[in-house]
Amino acid sequence: MSIRIGIVNDVRMAVEALRRALAEKSGYQVAWIAHSGEEAVAMCARDKPDLVLMDLVMPGMGGVEATRRIMRESPCPILIVATSIDSKRGSVFEAIGQGALDAVEMPPFGVAARDTVAPLLARIDTVRRLIGDHETPAKSPPVAASWLLAIGASAGGPAALATLLGNLPLGLPAAVVVVQHIDVHFAAGMAEWLGQQCRWPVRLAVEGNHPTVGTVLLAGTADHLVLKTAERLGYTAEPVDTVYRPSIDALFHSITLHWPDAAAGVLLTGMGRDGALGLKAMRSKGHHTIAQDQATSAVYGMPRAAARIDAATDILALAEIAPRLLQLITTKT
Repeated sequence: MSIRIGIVNDVRMAVEALRRALAEKSGYQVAWIAHSGEEAVAMCARDKPDLVLMDLVMPGMGGVEATRRIMRESPCPILIVATSIDSKRGSVFEAIGQGALDAVEMPPFGVAARDTVAPLLARIDTVRRLIGDHETPAKSPPVAASWLLAIGASAGGPAALATLLGNLPLGLPAAVVVVQHIDVHFAAGMAEWLGQQCRWPVRLAVEGNHPTVGTVLLAGTADHLVLKTAERLGYTAEPVDTVYRPSIDALFHSITLHWPDAAAGVLLTGMGRDGALGLKAMRSKGHHTIAQDQATSAVYGMPRAAARIDAATDILALAEIAPRLLQLITTKT
């Protein structure tokens, strides 16, 4: 499968570095080059590519606003490619919140060695695999919390999670476990950022964690965060062949196997179909399931896949999800 890629960068040497990187792999074709956010928005409207490589800092409209405009007007996969990503963490999360899939460091200028472009090519290859299937419909002892809220998100997820978690009140007798598709290098920063957006403490899940009332545990590795027993979370490499790492499906399925009490599954905005089958399994087990609606999703891929297989008890606007969870918990606790 070939992939047409748009490059958005105002620095000529950066554009050339990206062109050379793409030439290292067969099947990658440069569709067009834009030197500003405004030009990128116009080019996507005129000739939508399979993927956009988006810089963050440009004269005029920057990468965050360009991402927002493209996802609103001509939605297509966007990968942030920028220098010194660690120093631009806030902008990276803003762009992901507007629908960008992920972020990766710009390959060094003037260097053609394969190992310097490998991270970029690997990330593009992952996106290509997502593009290939995102339109395909998907066919014990006491625990620390009486309710478990399991939430999955991908593209557009950080902003959606901030809204959802920000609307959950303190004192709720529930534990929250979150799987967000994000590079492992950004997981700690995302946990810190989410903790600033809501009343609940947010921390990365570690092997052996107990789901705890009033705490949000966020998947923090490329392995899958799952319930291993009724009272213990942990990580597993299986399934090894899934493009989605960490997998939302893996978490949801583990809940059907191990969680003895009330639970709710929530599937938020994102590309692809990860989480749809797991959400269906949770619903079949008797748990309440919710999918975000199309109007409020930055990318209506995963929630759409869930809707197509009747995996969601409710399909709700983002602002309605927290009140619905609160209603469920207060009426059944």
